[in-house]
Amino acid sequence: MNISAIPHARLGIFCMLAGMFLISVNDMLIKSLSGGYPLHQLVMFRSVVGLVFTLFLLRIEGGWRLLRTGRPLLHLLRALLIVFANTMIYAAIVAMPLATANALYFVAPLFVTLLSIPILGEKVGPRRFAAIGLGFGGVLLMMTSQLGTGEGALGWVVILPVLAAAGYATMSVLTRKLGATSRASALALHMQIAFIAVSACVFLVAGDGRFAADTENESIRFLLRAWVWPPVDDFLPLTLLGLVAACVGYLMAQAYRLSPASAVAPFEYSLLIYALFWGWTIFGEWPAPMVFVGAAVVIGSGIYVFVREGQRKSVRRV
Repeated sequence: MNISAIPHARLGIFCMLAGMFLISVNDMLIKSLSGGYPLHQLVMFRSVVGLVFTLFLLRIEGGWRLLRTGRPLLHLLRALLIVFANTMIYAAIVAMPLATANALYFVAPLFVTLLSIPILGEKVGPRRFAAIGLGFGGVLLMMTSQLGTGEGALGWVVILPVLAAAGYATMSVLTRKLGATSRASALALHMQIAFIAVSACVFLVAGDGRFAADTENESIRFLLRAWVWPPVDDFLPLTLLGLVAACVGYLMAQAYRLSPASAVAPFEYSLLIYALFWGWTIFGEWPAPMVFVGAAVVIGSGIYVFVREGQRKSVRRV
């Protein structure tokens, strides 16, 4: 099949689906390794490996000239937003089932639709606004069912996936805006450099683990645990983590370059299926029943927003 013959919108959706599967693999590897390493060490190792692969993609797509841009501050903001989003979601997955964290994170496409109004100039009608409001209600349903201090309650960490979703959605809309003039490899390279720079800064401040010594919270320990030298058996999953991250950065940048944000965002829901699979088979996890109810509300709202967007575009083309 000649890939150039595939309409850009469909190719963007394919990139999104492939990116979601690799994100689930990335989350599974991060959670598997979280008991012995701090997050910033995993991110540093992952990003150094990913940087090599991304440089290869950059060369294929055109070389160093692709890094030239007239919007350096927007590129910096985009890169820092993905660092923030990743930090929040990884801090969440060590303290809750993978599927629960991802179900809460599914508010991201609704954030994308809202942010596409001021940033991309897209129009959202009252029906889609109502669907977005219903989706946020589903998120609140999941959050309130997980709050508290009783058995199975997660406490304040339930807010972390929502914060991650807000950061990721803003980054995604900026990717769509910047993707008009920047190639996917350049956008992925900026992301890898940002991960390395932030991880190095955290290491300099907290690499000895002194800030994690007196806390019992799993998320905080994961963020601030001391660096350790990995045993030989861990080099394979650490290297795989880097390759997966490099592919994810490229695929997600391509998805939002090739398709409207409101068109590809709903396909992020495929992540829940993968998260349920890894959580059940690898970690023996299963979300609380109310998580499925809230996730159904959020996913239904997102699909409605997507359908309305498609109908609006069809009418406009007639």
